[in-house]
Amino acid sequence: MKLVLAIVNDEDGNKVLSALNKSGFSVTKLATTGGFLRAGNMTLLIGTDEDKVDEVIKIISEKSCRRKQITTSPMPIGATSAFTPYPIEVEIGGATIFVVDVERFEKV
Repeated sequence: MKLVLAIVNDEDGNKVLSALNKSGFSVTKLATTGGFLRAGNMTLLIGTDEDKVDEVIKIISEKSCRRKQITTSPMPIGATSAFTPYPIEVEIGGATIFVVDVERFEKV
């Protein structure tokens, strides 16, 4: 048994969740926030058999895409009140996926 932890952008989260459910995977959704942009994310917990992990990752990869977004530069640590933020282009989206072994699983 494996636990797949997938952190996806909010814009892609519902597409990923629907596709996983449609393929028969049970998913637990957690609302999370990213550190750099403080943007909304969705963390998905998917418990599955080892032989289905590649299918889960394929679905996540197909339904989450990377894209560019314009945002303001973060305020540097120790900056004075004279700091002027400027627009920067950052890449958002996609997914960060962790696969971990599950020692024990019970559904009660």
